[in-house]
Amino acid sequence: MPRMTEYREGMPCWVDLNAADPDRACAFYHDLFGWEFADPDRPGGHYRPATLRGQLVAAVNAVPAGTPTAWVSYLAADDADQVAARITDAGGQLLTEPFDAMTAGRIALARDPAGAVFGLWQGREQSGSGLANESGSFTWNENLSNDPRTARIFYSQVFGYEYDEVPGLNYTVAKVHGAPVGGIGELPPMVPPGSDSFWSTYFAVTDTDMAAARIVELGGELLVPPTDSPYGRMAVARDDGGAFFCIISPTRG
Repeated sequence: MPRMTEYREGMPCWVDLNAADPDRACAFYHDLFGWEFADPDRPGGHYRPATLRGQLVAAVNAVPAGTPTAWVSYLAADDADQVAARITDAGGQLLTEPFDAMTAGRIALARDPAGAVFGLWQGREQSGSGLANESGSFTWNENLSNDPRTARIFYSQVFGYEYDEVPGLNYTVAKVHGAPVGGIGELPPMVPPGSDSFWSTYFAVTDTDMAAARIVELGGELLVPPTDSPYGRMAVARDDGGAFFCIISPTRG
């Protein structure tokens, strides 16, 4: 089981879902991935961490009605305040200044110059997701952008990303210390014209076809049906609250 205890700076390390109807969102992902959610009546119950096999894997964050339902990717920071300064120096915008999330870590939200919202996470007691690349946990994150060139320059300046181009596509694989950590590419055709840039999350599943069918049963929508790719069999979906996400049964080896 790929249990994660450390994330290098710039690696996606956590995801959470902004949801105006958190009970509905928790029910959807419980039924889809088997996540167990924290009691909403506890202190801080607007933020409901999810566990899978005893490990933290994601969270649902209650937001006001009318706020877009969307997954947010968090990138690891050795020092959130220093990275926040680099974000503004590189032309990004801080939506929240870094602040302590009790004793778990230090957090901030930002927007890159092409418009994609992302988070920073400086782990202390919690390094990030306790599982990754395992069925029911996130396995890949990518920045889908109106301006991929600007996005690549920005993340290189902030996190030191280096890139490998994918032949035939306006898409690059971002690397930290030579290891792939995510991707940056143009907005795909299924995204409505005029949409903002955003970070997309892929969740690993054992069987993409079965998971895709379950998404529809639960009231979600398939934007791209199960399709084979060089990286595994994948599908693109919206949950029953409208949040965009992807599933993939990765190719092993």
